[in-house]
Amino acid sequence: MSDQHTQTQISSAEVHEVFADLHTRYGVRGLEEKRADQAFVRTDRDEAVAVLTHLRDRHGYTHLAFLTAVDQIEEGRFELLYMLHNYELRHDLGVIVEIPREGDGCSMDTIHRMWPAAATYQRELREMFGIDFPGSPRLHEDFALEGWHDLPPMRKEFDTREYSERTYYARPGRTKTDTRQHMKDTIYPSEAETW
Repeated sequence: MSDQHTQTQISSAEVHEVFADLHTRYGVRGLEEKRADQAFVRTDRDEAVAVLTHLRDRHGYTHLAFLTAVDQIEEGRFELLYMLHNYELRHDLGVIVEIPREGDGCSMDTIHRMWPAAATYQRELREMFGIDFPGSPRLHEDFALEGWHDLPPMRKEFDTREYSERTYYARPGRTKTDTRQHMKDTIYPSEAETW
């Protein structure tokens, strides 16, 4: 029988054991079990690389599935989300790290030496959010937005409409349509009164 068929899924008790270990060693907090195969924890920025290393080397979370950011503009911070996967236990663990949105604090240690693919995610986050990852390869080369010199477009204060109106000319004969009204009128006319 192949290893694939003999794998077992992690139990909630095992997730709590991993969390207890991380909490004791690094002060990790906020365990949220979203599904049987997915949980999230939070850690401080200064402990993040140590937590990720410990999860990889001691708990089998060897695959960086993705790295992304959420702009929490109202709180003046970004949340970085490192999603790790343990193949043996078929379990995803998201590690959330808060960093400031502005100034020198808008940076995070690079993890490209742990997972080479992280360099690509870090380039994208620098370009789209303005988050710096000092030492990450090719970080300041254009990634997806060749020649971009405006505010990073995934920041919540970026005004997509204003940018489009400033950058692109209006086409003759094109009209603006309120999407909601258009749907009421043309797609769901029989349900228009319930909207």
